[in-house]
Amino acid sequence: MPTPDPEHGPLVPMLLALTVVTGVVDAVSYLELGHVFVANMTGNVVFLGFALAGAANLSATASLAALAAFLLGALAGGHLARRLPGHRGHLLAAAVAVQSALVAAATVLAAVAGHTSEPARYTLIGLLGFAMGGQNAVVRALKVPDLTTTVLTMTITALAADRTGPRRLASAVWMFAGALLGALLVLHADIPLALALALALLLAVAALTHRAARTVPAPAWTHPR
Repeated sequence: MPTPDPEHGPLVPMLLALTVVTGVVDAVSYLELGHVFVANMTGNVVFLGFALAGAANLSATASLAALAAFLLGALAGGHLARRLPGHRGHLLAAAVAVQSALVAAATVLAAVAGHTSEPARYTLIGLLGFAMGGQNAVVRALKVPDLTTTVLTMTITALAADRTGPRRLASAVWMFAGALLGALLVLHADIPLALALALALLLAVAALTHRAARTVPAPAWTHPR
């Protein structure tokens, strides 16, 4: 865990928790929703190319659906960031509250309707892709260095090239932990339980961020960067 940072306050641990969520939901989507990612769009672009080339067990339609949902979520997240530009705590709390509602809907759908039918599968991809697109856009607006929550390529490159950065290492470790937990739950329990774990983390982030951000006057970490 990185040392506390007064410039960003509780945003650092909150974003690390969101990184765990990324690992969990991508485990669900890749393992059970047709080898597609809902958070890692680099993977989907590559999978789309593979699928169009005729690779087995990959769906161009699923990759396109995930990309479209993610883009719409990022559009909504960017709009929210523009609506709440002056307080990073309020922005994160509001964004994660919306994300929690989407993941809750996905959890209920997976529990009630399952995930094997095409309508259920694509609805789950849409809900989760939209949620992760919104997360990515808002995290980008928060501007906490080395914590993107959804991608690790540049983080790992910087970790190796600069040979510094506890946040970079923590980001990689926490995403690995989320992917491991998500995969264990998907493979040995069920999808609703994995999504419920992601939902619990999101609700905790929303509640803790809201509590930390309601201090008057606003603490320094809430100021825009």
